[in-house]
Amino acid sequence: MRRIDELHLQFPFAGARMLRDVLRREGYEVGRRHMANLMRRMGITAVYCMPRTRQRHPAHRMYPSLLRQLTITRPNHVWVSDITYIPMRRGFVYLWVILDWASRRVLAWRLSNTLTTDFCVDAVQETITRYGTPEIFNTDQGCQFTSQEFTGLLNDHGIQISMDGTGRWRNNVFVEWLWRSLKYEEVYLHAYETVADAPQGVARYMTFYNQIRPHRALDGRTPDCVYWESLPARFPAV
Repeated sequence: MRRIDELHLQFPFAGARMLRDVLRREGYEVGRRHMANLMRRMGITAVYCMPRTRQRHPAHRMYPSLLRQLTITRPNHVWVSDITYIPMRRGFVYLWVILDWASRRVLAWRLSNTLTTDFCVDAVQETITRYGTPEIFNTDQGCQFTSQEFTGLLNDHGIQISMDGTGRWRNNVFVEWLWRSLKYEEVYLHAYETVADAPQGVARYMTFYNQIRPHRALDGRTPDCVYWESLPARFPAV
C-alpha cells in the first residue's frame, strides 16, 4: 500500500490496471481486483473523467462547483478540504486538512483510523472558532462531505458550499500539492512506527509548512505571512 501511494503521487492518472502492471514489473504478485480493493481502502482514485456509474445517497444533497472562473485573491474567501492516506510501518491512518486557497495556509488538520464524518465536523467547528468563516467551502463529493452533519454545519454559519464533480480535481490542486510535499518531505523519510508517532510528525511538518517553508507561488513568502498580512486587524495571529 505504501508503494501504491508513492506511485499514485507520481502517476495520479494511473488506474488499477496500470498500477498492477507497474507493480508486477517490480516483482509484486497482485491482480487488478486486489489492486482496486487496496486503492478503495486507501481512498485514492485515478485522475480522469469517469462515467457516472454510482447512485447518490437519496438523503445527501449534491452542490455545484462555485470555483469555475472565480478569482481568489484574499484569505478566507475560499477554504478547500481533502483526505489522504498516511502509511506507517504497520497499518495506516487518514489525514484530513482545511486549507486557505489564497495563502495556501493549513488552518486545521485531523488524523483518524476510520473515514467517518465526526472528525471532519470537529475540525470545521474549531477552524471557524479560531479564524471566522470563509465565503465558500470547497470539497469533493465524498460521503463525509455530503453528509447532513457536515453540510448542515456549513449552512448554519452561512457558508456557501462548493463541491467538485467528476473531472473537477483541479479545484483542489493546492491540497494535492500539499499531500505531495508532506509525503516526500516528512512521511516517507520517517516511516512512523505507531499511530502515536504520526501526530507528532504531521504537527512538526505543518508548522514547517506554514511558518518556514517558502512558496514560489507566493513570491518566496510563507503561508503564515500571506495569510496574516491580508487579514483585518481584528483577527489576532495564532
